[in-house]
Amino acid sequence: MAKRKHAEHDLENSAAGDDSEEEFSGLEESSSEGSEDVICFPFSNQMSFLTHAKDYDEIRVEFEWFDPQKQDFEGFQMLLRQLLGTDASFFHLGAIADLILEQKLLGSTVKTDGNEGDPHALLTVLNLKQHRNRPVMKSLVDYLLDRASTSSSLSPLLSLLPANSNNEVGLILSERWVNIATEVVPPMYEMLLEEIEWAVNDKEPYTFTHYLVWSKIYHAIPSTLDETTNRPMKKMKPGSKKDVNDGQSMYYFHPEDEVLHRHAMFHGTFDYKTPVPEGDSRNAFQDFGVTPRGHLILMEAAALKSAVVALKTEFPFSPTTAGVTMDESWSSNR
Repeated sequence: MAKRKHAEHDLENSAAGDDSEEEFSGLEESSSEGSEDVICFPFSNQMSFLTHAKDYDEIRVEFEWFDPQKQDFEGFQMLLRQLLGTDASFFHLGAIADLILEQKLLGSTVKTDGNEGDPHALLTVLNLKQHRNRPVMKSLVDYLLDRASTSSSLSPLLSLLPANSNNEVGLILSERWVNIATEVVPPMYEMLLEEIEWAVNDKEPYTFTHYLVWSKIYHAIPSTLDETTNRPMKKMKPGSKKDVNDGQSMYYFHPEDEVLHRHAMFHGTFDYKTPVPEGDSRNAFQDFGVTPRGHLILMEAAALKSAVVALKTEFPFSPTTAGVTMDESWSSNR
């Protein structure tokens, strides 16, 4: 069933040279000798294509918001695998997807091919205490406690997450394919807060004291290709977010995390248990490689509301940003 809003997003076809090319992980781009550029999106077990002729400036993609539904099961597993990084194999992704689907009116997906299409983005919250007796939730909590024990910035979680804690922590899972604009995120958070409010009014177990956002960041690795070819190093692409955490410069896979930090009790990064192959830029990016790390952000429940207001200001979903237009009509098809 459709969520309340839908939008159209213009993907611009830049005529700039190699220096301004966007580099994406998980998105393949190729050009034929003909008149079309082909952008391949790795959804489900197929490749969906958006094509446009070089003579045109843009293609128009319609975004729609939906409740999580059973046909999203495979798509959720793919998004979760991307979010959890190299440690995804430690978890039963299908069981996590089942938990998400059990919450029929909580959380959102973004699609471009209607209700039966693959989810391109997901945002939801899971009650860590309510589902603690389930094996998959126990594995998630045990993993978080283990990783918190390795990072001084995350050590407060050691008293917040145990079963005997009086805190009610909601685990926010937010992921999207890297070609999906950040501007889709604020409406998803806004809807989530509203849905939580409705659920609490219906006496459902979503009266959270804190929210823990599971995310990821990366560190840039200088290219060895530059050393072997004596090629000048390019600058990071415009819009890359940079901050310092645990003494290292970091960049955001999710630019909204920088806004959430301002409203957080604390945030920190952790190393994956599964070794991450050092990503040389010759294999990953044109000018630099990346080392991804897990990232956690803890906020008090009231702080998430102010954070969502800030997200709407920072990433406005309007005709004047990112080529996006909004249909402000609200659907009651829930």
